[in-house]
Amino acid sequence: MIIQAQEKPWFISSLIIAILISLPILAVLYLAFSPDENAWPHLLSTVLPSYLKNTIILMAGVGILTLAIGTGSAWLIATYDFPGKRWLSWGLLLPFAMPAYVVAYVYTDLLEYAGLIQTGLRSLFSWNSSQDYWFPEIRSMGGAILMMSLVLYPYIYMLARAAFLEQSISLYRIARSLGSSPLQFFYRVSLPIARPALAVGLALVLMETLNDFGTVDYFAVRTLTAGLYDTWLNMGNLGGAAQIALLMVVLVVILISLERYSRRKQKQFNSRNPGAPIPTIKLKGKYAYAASILAFTPIFFGFVIPFTVLAYYAINYFEISWSSKFVTYAFNSFSLAGMAAMITLVLGLILAYSKRMNKNKATRFFVGFSSLGYAVPGAVLAIGIIIPFAAFDNFVDGIMREYFQISTGLILSGTAFAIVFSYSVRFLAVASGSIESSLDKITPNMDMASRSMGHSHLSTLIRVHMPMIRRGALTAMLVVFVDCLKELPATLILRPFNFETLATQVYQFASDELLERSALSALVIVLVGIIPVILLDKSISNKQQ
Repeated sequence: MIIQAQEKPWFISSLIIAILISLPILAVLYLAFSPDENAWPHLLSTVLPSYLKNTIILMAGVGILTLAIGTGSAWLIATYDFPGKRWLSWGLLLPFAMPAYVVAYVYTDLLEYAGLIQTGLRSLFSWNSSQDYWFPEIRSMGGAILMMSLVLYPYIYMLARAAFLEQSISLYRIARSLGSSPLQFFYRVSLPIARPALAVGLALVLMETLNDFGTVDYFAVRTLTAGLYDTWLNMGNLGGAAQIALLMVVLVVILISLERYSRRKQKQFNSRNPGAPIPTIKLKGKYAYAASILAFTPIFFGFVIPFTVLAYYAINYFEISWSSKFVTYAFNSFSLAGMAAMITLVLGLILAYSKRMNKNKATRFFVGFSSLGYAVPGAVLAIGIIIPFAAFDNFVDGIMREYFQISTGLILSGTAFAIVFSYSVRFLAVASGSIESSLDKITPNMDMASRSMGHSHLSTLIRVHMPMIRRGALTAMLVVFVDCLKELPATLILRPFNFETLATQVYQFASDELLERSALSALVIVLVGIIPVILLDKSISNKQQ
């Protein structure tokens, strides 16, 4: 491996970033294999089997339901023409802006015994108590599966829709000439070709399911994430929590391996005739209206109902919600998310540009490894961050006490810096991936022309590439900003005392059955989250043109 002198700083930078990203994971591994108190035998003989069982059931249920909703909606939009299709194709991404825990709080408020639905039913049919009728329990495994599926299916929908739109019209004509109906073409041709894209979307869905804490905690579904919190915060056993975190990392590795295995032959299926999209089938009469209703159903339950309830509460309780505390919580959320977005942008630029210049395997490995944080659940990252940060704080405090009789207290752990670091580690892949995609569209001739005029690599990046990838960089920053705004597990663990964000405030009030007090905060998160949805829709639509 030969690295030129001007490329060494970029290579070293990518190496340093990879080391920083690896710290939380290495810390979890270290503590899991050498805990102060080995709780693994106790966990294995008591709660761990049920944690693992519930996690697998939850992931399987969410995976099956999101595949059905996402793939079905994508095929409907890509293949047929019906009233409202243009709006519905965009609207199907709207639940993406809804955090799962917010949707869970809203539907619990509507469907529980004292909620609007059951109260109305008792009044309408003169029922006196729950003994007079049967009603499904929202706070259950089935409820958790449904709530997560309503907001996670867009992962599969947007990838499946893009895959269906990119398919070759030649295959369609051949299949139709052989007598295949549109449905047969879907099962025999389109679905197998789109399988790698579906696998990527499904892997993202399952990782987000594994990461969720707000929903499973509120519904009392004891998954590995909930068990991690319980072992650490309630039992006071950090080593046991690290061991559960390690098991979660193993699950993530299995998911990533299965996803990559499923698309190992993806290039064999990529066939497209640009400028000749597959013709849509115009539906008429009752079939057209049925398609519109079918496409609108996920939007209605995943976005319209939760948004309406939040808006109603936010307006009616505005005077109570709008306070100096709300402004402080909003400032905390926006400042943390803004700092993380800026950091990931800079680091993403370094990684993407290092990969562009250094074609060696080592650089590619470091860049790929730096993206691993997105696959690691927030709770696991929090455990991995608190361990080295606490060790550093204790080390510095010990030295200062011994030599200067001064206690430095918490320098890194229990500070806003720890939260920003966790955000940066987890969402760096989002920024670097978007920037790398933008850089790949720039011909290498631009680099050579700039270098021939005497510009360094840094000067070329600033003067040539940055203006050309500005839109991709801003999109990456915005998506990271919104993801940080919604992040709950890591924020709950790493936040300083008496430090709240919009997400933690929603969690705290909803846990106390005071959803109306947190509706304004939840509504702000959702409204900001709509912006990336618009950008995603434009990105997918551009592929169709």
